[in-house]
Amino acid sequence: MRFDSVPMPATVEARPRDTRGYPVPAITPWEGDEPRFALTDYDRSAACARERLCSVCGTLMPRGPVWRVVGAAESAAIRDARAAGRPYRNMAPTPEGPGHRVCMLYASMVCPYLARPNARRGLGAQTPDDMTAHVVRGAVRGESGAVVGYGDYEFAVTRSQVLFRFLDVVEYLPHDTADQHLPELRAELARSEGRPGGGRPR
Repeated sequence: MRFDSVPMPATVEARPRDTRGYPVPAITPWEGDEPRFALTDYDRSAACARERLCSVCGTLMPRGPVWRVVGAAESAAIRDARAAGRPYRNMAPTPEGPGHRVCMLYASMVCPYLARPNARRGLGAQTPDDMTAHVVRGAVRGESGAVVGYGDYEFAVTRSQVLFRFLDVVEYLPHDTADQHLPELRAELARSEGRPGGGRPR
């Protein structure tokens, strides 16, 4: 579905836009007047990590669960662990930061790479781990992604990058195409009206 037909959280609606009208995530770097969507800005990402800001909308995340969108390998690993009744924890770090539930549901539907299983990443950060290999240049997202809630996150800010680890899966919302999340996004918008990360349908 078209990005401008997806209900938008108010805090995302307040973000700067590119020339097509796409809202630009809080951690996205700019070159002149153009955002570089496939890259992550070091200073913005570090601020989000330290200040507990959503990597999509840039506003405060309350204490408690955080969410992110994962690719096929990590989605499958989480699915298999939950089916076997085992806890899941991926100890390898990722440069992809957390966000509000409503913002990650929205991002999963609007970002062309996240929304479609055959989409390829254009330019991305290199990561050391198979579970987060979907962020590297040219990688295909895979057949199934997911929006995943975690009990909390850890982070490290090094001289060259910001890395996150996510703890204790509390919610698993798999998808083949992310428009499957539309009913959940609408419900979350209704629940979160007036809260940080909340919003209203456009």
